[in-house]
Amino acid sequence: MDATLFAPAAIPRLEMERAFFSRDVGYDGLFFAAITTTGIFCRPSCPAKKPLPENVVYYAAAADALFSGYRPCKRCAPLASASDPAWVGELVAEIERDPTRRIKEGELRERGLDPATVRRRFAARFGLSFNAFQRARRLAAAFEDIKDGSALDDVVLDHGFESYAGFREAFSKLFGSPPGAVARGKADFVRIAWLESALGPLVAGATDRGIALLEFSDRRMLEVQSKTLTRRLDLPVVPGRNALLDRLEAQLGEYFAGRRREFDLPIVEPGTPFQEKVWSALRTIPCGATWSYADLAKAIGEPKAVRAVARANGMNRVAILVPCHRVIGADGGLGGYGGGIWRKRVLLDLEAKAEVPR
Repeated sequence: MDATLFAPAAIPRLEMERAFFSRDVGYDGLFFAAITTTGIFCRPSCPAKKPLPENVVYYAAAADALFSGYRPCKRCAPLASASDPAWVGELVAEIERDPTRRIKEGELRERGLDPATVRRRFAARFGLSFNAFQRARRLAAAFEDIKDGSALDDVVLDHGFESYAGFREAFSKLFGSPPGAVARGKADFVRIAWLESALGPLVAGATDRGIALLEFSDRRMLEVQSKTLTRRLDLPVVPGRNALLDRLEAQLGEYFAGRRREFDLPIVEPGTPFQEKVWSALRTIPCGATWSYADLAKAIGEPKAVRAVARANGMNRVAILVPCHRVIGADGGLGGYGGGIWRKRVLLDLEAKAEVPR
């Protein structure tokens, strides 16, 4: 095979070869290198031992490499937020380790980071400025402590707030309830976490009652879906984790490894009565099978509502668990998919090969 066949036209092969073999991080996301002898594909900056030049094929997009049968490299994770610099993940991990600690602008500068750049990057990635992300995570941790029975005065001091009045104001603004309401069991919120997967980062959301959101982070409808979620559940959305999100991450890992065909997690996905009927029917499509939109319409007792069924299918906020990817066109074509047709193809192929539990 000609190694330049799938290469980006704007980047000469010799330039890609130089960037790949010199591990030039500046080219990450601009092209991908697939190694014919191992069957994996990598970012240009991959730290793994480099193959012989004649064993490398270059692709313009990760989807092209996937369609050609290559697997993403575990060392450089080419599907995992390739556009994000490493310091984004490092800051998030640091906040998760200790949500009560504040990382101020002076400390960012000491690390060689421009506070304005950090603010813009977090706003683009998470929908919150860096300071807002820290504050939301700090308040979410305080929320958990209050629910666990900690005294309000202790929570205010332990989570870095200078006064009870300031804490109460910030808490009420975020959660829509004063701190005392949490202690009485009258408040909840949606925790949002970013999970890595074989098909790229996923944004997952859950309340204590169930999974409320699971979308690929590059989906253009994500912002709309998140706002709809907030409106439907009448709950604030904050960064954080809970036991359900931990279980979701574990089960997704098993699913992408081909060892799980069904999920046993509760789902909280309020919609219109018609939407809920469609989403409920989606969950009855067996793993490894596909239905047409007409089949789905018949399943809910609305055989003439094919277009409305297709719209409801597209508004599903819980990907994979509510398997809208299993719905295809009447002619056998894949039809549409919010996460991208290439992901739909990979998901269906994965499910066709998944192990059957014994």
